[in-house]
Amino acid sequence: MAENIVSIHEDHNTTIWLAFKEGSWEAYTQLYNQNFKLLNNYGYKFTKDVNLIEDAVHDLFIKLWTNRTNLSTPASVKNYLYKALRNIIFRKMQSQSRFTEIEDDCPFSFEVSFDHVVIANEEERALQNQIKSVIATLPHRQQEIIFLRFYEDFSYVEIADIMEINVNSAYKLLYKALNSMENILKVSKLVIILALFSEIRVNVRV
Repeated sequence: MAENIVSIHEDHNTTIWLAFKEGSWEAYTQLYNQNFKLLNNYGYKFTKDVNLIEDAVHDLFIKLWTNRTNLSTPASVKNYLYKALRNIIFRKMQSQSRFTEIEDDCPFSFEVSFDHVVIANEEERALQNQIKSVIATLPHRQQEIIFLRFYEDFSYVEIADIMEINVNSAYKLLYKALNSMENILKVSKLVIILALFSEIRVNVRV
């Protein structure tokens, strides 16, 4: 059911994208308005510099409008926008000498939220609190792939494209993150995955 909702949303994005490529200012502003909050939220995972994030988002959309006639139509508009914004933010942060080694461990952090999930019992609540604490201790790239997979519902192919790694590396990176969580929490990967997916399914509906 969630996959169908995501698919319908992406089809809508593609329709807007095609109209934008044809020069529709209305479609362009709609694309901006529908994705501005999502993109800012994603950018905030890399840096708390709100001005830098907003500048990056504005740069992205200026570039889109300027180059619209030369753009192809991506399989996923959301995937395209996330990847493009990620690259712009990295370049801006590099130019400000905020960090040096992006490839090894890019800056990324987010707070796990189960706010919309109905807690069945105290044991489940305790596990969710433990999951939140453990994710915060993971390397940045592992946090990013958990966010993209379980909170943004991207496929491994889309994640690989956004993070500029191959699909096999995306699988391995997520497995490494889940393996670390399993070792710390002393519960199976399946339990952890179900807990994380319970949040994304609710987020898709709200």
